[in-house]
Amino acid sequence: MDRSEARKKAEKLVGRMTVAEAASQLIFNAPAIERLGIPAYNWWNETLHGVARAGTATVFPQAIAMAATFDGDLVREEAEICATEGRAKYNAAKASGDCDIYKGLTFWSPNINIFRDPRWGRGHETLGEDPCLTSSLGVQFVKGLQGEGPVMKAAACAKHFAVHSGPEDLRHSFNAKATEKDMAETYLPAFKALVDAGVEAVMGAYNRTNGEPCCASDHLMRKKLRGEWGFEGHYVSDCWAVRDFHEHHKVTMRAEESAALALNAGCDLNCGCTYDFVIKAYEDGLVSEAVIRESAIRLFTTRYLLGIMGESEFDGIPVTEIESPEHLDVALRAAREACVLLKNDGILPLDPDALRTVAVIGPNADSRIALKGNYHGTSSRHVTVLQGIQEAMAGKARVLFSEGCDICKDRVENLARPNDRISEAVAMAKASDAVVLVVGLDETLEGEEGDEGNSYKSGDKGDLLLPECQRILIDSVLEVGRPTVIVLLAGSSVDLGSAAEKAGAVLLGWYPGAMGGKAIADILFGKVSPSGKLPVTFYHQSDLYLMPDFTDYSMKGRTYRYIGFRPLYPFGFGLTYSRTVLRSAGVTAVPGGLRVRVKAQNTGKMRTGDVIQVYAQNEGSPNAPANPRLVAFRRIELDAGESAELELDVSEESLLVVDGNGAQISEGKVVLYAGTSQPDGYSLELSGTEVIRMEVI
Repeated sequence: MDRSEARKKAEKLVGRMTVAEAASQLIFNAPAIERLGIPAYNWWNETLHGVARAGTATVFPQAIAMAATFDGDLVREEAEICATEGRAKYNAAKASGDCDIYKGLTFWSPNINIFRDPRWGRGHETLGEDPCLTSSLGVQFVKGLQGEGPVMKAAACAKHFAVHSGPEDLRHSFNAKATEKDMAETYLPAFKALVDAGVEAVMGAYNRTNGEPCCASDHLMRKKLRGEWGFEGHYVSDCWAVRDFHEHHKVTMRAEESAALALNAGCDLNCGCTYDFVIKAYEDGLVSEAVIRESAIRLFTTRYLLGIMGESEFDGIPVTEIESPEHLDVALRAAREACVLLKNDGILPLDPDALRTVAVIGPNADSRIALKGNYHGTSSRHVTVLQGIQEAMAGKARVLFSEGCDICKDRVENLARPNDRISEAVAMAKASDAVVLVVGLDETLEGEEGDEGNSYKSGDKGDLLLPECQRILIDSVLEVGRPTVIVLLAGSSVDLGSAAEKAGAVLLGWYPGAMGGKAIADILFGKVSPSGKLPVTFYHQSDLYLMPDFTDYSMKGRTYRYIGFRPLYPFGFGLTYSRTVLRSAGVTAVPGGLRVRVKAQNTGKMRTGDVIQVYAQNEGSPNAPANPRLVAFRRIELDAGESAELELDVSEESLLVVDGNGAQISEGKVVLYAGTSQPDGYSLELSGTEVIRMEVI
């Protein structure tokens, strides 16, 4: 069924409703209309990295970790699995008459906000700091989730529109001020890309943008989204965001005015309760019957497209599809591809046959919470890092374990003195041939503002350091002097300080999902090579003083495109156990842009994945970002000694720059760089590889 046919059906059905009945369907927990045979439906569901908050599901690595794979095919495969498991859950719930929250087929994912500041707690829900990477992976997620058949398998939602990236504790009243240039160059491209790809829904943010609430913005919703971009799907408010109009933003005086303001702007669906006042607003003359019916039509168009107003080809998907062995294999592969090797002095991979005793130490070593990230499902089996190492070393060596410290408190046992597990950790380290120190954060320390659905300890980060108890543990263990690998489980930039210099290796595992411990063990012991790349810049703690204030939405001085200093680790960086070099690269003109042809070779001794990255710079352009920007990428897998030729297309639009009015213009001399990292000196120093410069004639 195409959209026009679905809309005709929706128009006919909504035409049979009273105004009150139509208004009742504009709230996320829409009631049944029995006289018309319309079942109740709850629109609120989540699948950020696996079907969330609805029981058992395949738990993939957190979104930021999926971004680190730079693997669009894998992201699409993940989303296809999410749709399959979502359908299985929906079918089972429907058979039982269960239409509760988290049981529907309208998923409020992906989060395509730009991770502009390392302090933002929700940054790990995103696909990173770069518009090109975010757009490309976001489009693949939408295509995988929605499918390409006559019936939409599940509905995706691009959120949070727009310019939302903290601070969390101000989001209900904050006005994000962004220039037309930053809007067009950074904050809006991913949303436009997903609209062009056919995303079914867009969610408005809590904040105001340039003075207008994002769920009632004439500029964003009317002019951009439905006007310039031609969006035809439905618009949903973030949860209780419309209530913020009168309670926090103070742009209205009462709930009826807030409901009318949002509805008149084109916000079709209210996650919250303010649309309970739509009929009162209608009676007061604040909103028309036509506006109410139009939003109801858009919503029922989506329901018809999903095939949930009758029968569909997906009705037979059984619960046995949930967390199937095949799905778990994909989650394991994703966790392997996501890990980023930040440092290696040669200690990795560890030789399991040469070790007699390994100490696994740290609060995240045996933590299930640190595997999950936020907005997660429930796995029937979690493999922690400790368990993964134990399985890998079974029958070969002894594995000792010490928690070492709490994730953030100064003691593990309440009645004990501070640092009560340090002596045990030191003793374990002394008794071992090598140490794997597993530290970091979890969803209780970085995430969304605390509410009924999120951890109350969560929110933005005050700094880029680990909690003091972990810093004490790391220093104490490193002083023992054993060969030590630090495994960092976190969703954003963390500065390990001198510990990174003292440790033999640093492996970033992110929040790697339920199979994360096995994936990390596979990398530590050389079963596979690490191959992830940073989708965000990692900063020194001191770099925060060089960056704009957290509440400043100017991009100047933010992300790899605009920073003017050497960061801790650059965007696009990640080591492998091998070495991929580009033997040649050339560029030719093709319809719609340029085509870059490269020949890559694995000159090392081990099979590895890697990411070919193409960056562009408009030399001499005053409007170009300060540093070269990503315009294309391709993930490859090469055996030792193997070569491959591949093509990467660069769109004509990505070679334009944005002027102060937000217009895309052709300016400067276009230069492309191809390699396995950014073309800056620091990236080349860290990676030990070179890039190839190509001038565009």
